[in-house]
Amino acid sequence: MLLLVFALAVFAVVHMVPAIPWAKAYWKMLLGRAYGAAYGVASLVLLIASIAALRMAETGQVYDPPSWGRAANFALTLVAFVFVGIFLFRGSWRTYVKYPMAIATVFWAVGHLFANGEVRSIVFITGLAGAALAHVFLASRFTEWQPAEVRSGHNLLSVLFGIALYGVMAQVHGAVIGVPVVSLAGL
Repeated sequence: MLLLVFALAVFAVVHMVPAIPWAKAYWKMLLGRAYGAAYGVASLVLLIASIAALRMAETGQVYDPPSWGRAANFALTLVAFVFVGIFLFRGSWRTYVKYPMAIATVFWAVGHLFANGEVRSIVFITGLAGAALAHVFLASRFTEWQPAEVRSGHNLLSVLFGIALYGVMAQVHGAVIGVPVVSLAGL
């Protein structure tokens, strides 16, 4: 469990960098044009490390999820993936939603808390949601939000990509997280 907490803490610290102007400026100066790629790779590696630590952590039930928790999780996670799409594409919705990835993380977290009651899942879920909320808090205090350029057709792409990514994740969830969600293999 300690490894999981450590991995999540490092993940959270890395995600604070873009929210703090002087920290972002320092890393941009140090890495130059490679900053964006380095940040993306670091985020991915730390997420993978957190998932590996989750899978190794000891289990123990904190609460029994409600009978409707799994259905609520499916619905809230679908909404989360649509917000991921809004984050990735530059439609007009991206202009109105300041922190779509953080919103996606919170929808994902709430859904997963309805469906999971074991301690390692709760630590993982709240750790990621806490990192997202801390980023929003710092970014709202230290940076001035500027809307991105709006691109025609990107609202539709946001939704389609979010739904497609949701479907893919539902299929690979068992391989990545260790807990299968659904399987289309028998169809």
